Amino acid sequence: MSRVLLVGYGNPGRLDDGLGPAVAEHLEGLGLPDVTVQSDYQLSVELAEELRRHELILFADAAVSGAAPFEVREVTPADGSSFSTHSVSPAELLGLARRLFGTNCRGFTLGIRGYAFDAFGERLSPQATENLAAAVAFIERVLRGDTLDLLVERAEPEPRVDPKKAMSDTAA
Repeated sequence: MSRVLLVGYGNPGRLDDGLGPAVAEHLEGLGLPDVTVQSDYQLSVELAEELRRHELILFADAAVSGAAPFEVREVTPADGSSFSTHSVSPAELLGLARRLFGTNCRGFTLGIRGYAFDAFGERLSPQATENLAAAVAFIERVLRGDTLDLLVERAEPEPRVDPKKAMSDTAA
């Protein structure tokens, strides 16, 4: 059982949307003990079972807006079941893992500021590449230091999302 699961998600074929998988690739190459790294295009309900094997979950994804180089937010598990098989949020995934498997892991999102999303190509914009380097350096410090203090200090409150609005946004 590893202590930390880092899940990098996004579409590397959509320019800066590949920031999450890029974080996963960089951190996997470090071979840090007690750290499991996964990468995928999107979060899925099947991942809930995997969460139970870890104490800390880091969800890394590209951010279309927000502060550069990145933002960290602690995830509050969602008790609702508004997710679909096409889209699951980190909060819904943590909530599902708690309901189904009794896990009590902590979750954080790492939103890395991206800039180019409206084209196809497997490359990152220069600004996103700089933000990726800053995010990887930060997460490496957290993981090598074996402490949540840096995450908690950097974390901002998670914004409240209306599940009905979120579903209508993803349906578009």
